[in-house]
Amino acid sequence: MTICIGVDLHKTQFTVYARKGDGFFAKYVTDEKGYRGFLDQLAKWCTAGDCIRIGVESTGNTRYFKNRMEREGHEVKVINTLKFKIVTESVKKTDRHDATTIAEFLEKDMLPEARLCSEESEQVRRLLKVRRTLVRAVVTVKNQIHGLLCGMGMQDAKASLQSKRGRRKIQDALLRASGLVVQPLFETIDRLEENVKLMEREIEALTKDDPTVELLRTIPGCGPITAWTIRAYTDDIRRFNSYKKYSSFAGLAPWVQCSNTTEHYGRITKRGPEELRTALVQLVLGMRRSRKAATWRIMERYVAMKQDKGPGKSIIATARKLSKIIWYMLTKGESFRPELMVDKKLHEKAEAMRAILRQSA
Repeated sequence: MTICIGVDLHKTQFTVYARKGDGFFAKYVTDEKGYRGFLDQLAKWCTAGDCIRIGVESTGNTRYFKNRMEREGHEVKVINTLKFKIVTESVKKTDRHDATTIAEFLEKDMLPEARLCSEESEQVRRLLKVRRTLVRAVVTVKNQIHGLLCGMGMQDAKASLQSKRGRRKIQDALLRASGLVVQPLFETIDRLEENVKLMEREIEALTKDDPTVELLRTIPGCGPITAWTIRAYTDDIRRFNSYKKYSSFAGLAPWVQCSNTTEHYGRITKRGPEELRTALVQLVLGMRRSRKAATWRIMERYVAMKQDKGPGKSIIATARKLSKIIWYMLTKGESFRPELMVDKKLHEKAEAMRAILRQSA
């Protein structure tokens, strides 16, 4: 007999409903004692010859719960909450009711499944999040120093705090004007930037010789942070069987509502990881600054669209095109090919025109 178990998982406890007999309800604390008690109950059912299937929503501690259950040989299905609104939008929102609903749909094989990324990608994501927090803290402290300078009637350049030499120069001026009140701010910047570099070295060590990162770095304008972010949040490109699904996963696909003869297309969905979407946008800006990409079709279309649609829509549209290019690169395992970015006919006409101008000169 197969026992389907619904689990409503929270930070401090989880509620369990098992479809066995008249139903089995239990509540456990998310500590070693609670997990051990739940596993002991599962062991009793397995000893009686029952097969266990568990359904749980995707939350912050779902990976630990899933790994813990699977180490004991129990099947766990993680629910995609975006496609399972019957729980989140229920008018009767209790832990027991949610666990019961999950168990019922699991028994009917009607639960939309979410895929967890690999352990390596999860580790890189954690380090990137810590780095982002540290960078934001650095920016906050620097803004406070800029405010002090403005309040004292002192002018400084926008990037004057970027280098240690620039900070030392401003620090000496502020120390003469306001005493030791600014000393902790500069010391905080130095410590935070050291930790940022430490995070970057750790990520670099984790992604050393990673084929995905190496392929992404062949794109002009793609720095290490952008490559690490795309690699971490893409994880396995093989789970996307088309570039459209990859663009949709990144949240760059537009809303579509079609009914009968009516078709409506809205803004992008923003359903995917914000970090991946931001990295693709940063890649567009990095490519825009690259001299190599100035004559490429994708950049020429970006410039033309920017004049008509504005910078926001043009950047998003170009990021969606770049997601298509990245999908093909990672799927085929090929480096970036600049020759495919140039319109051969237009390039030949431009070269012929330049030759004529050189002869006439």
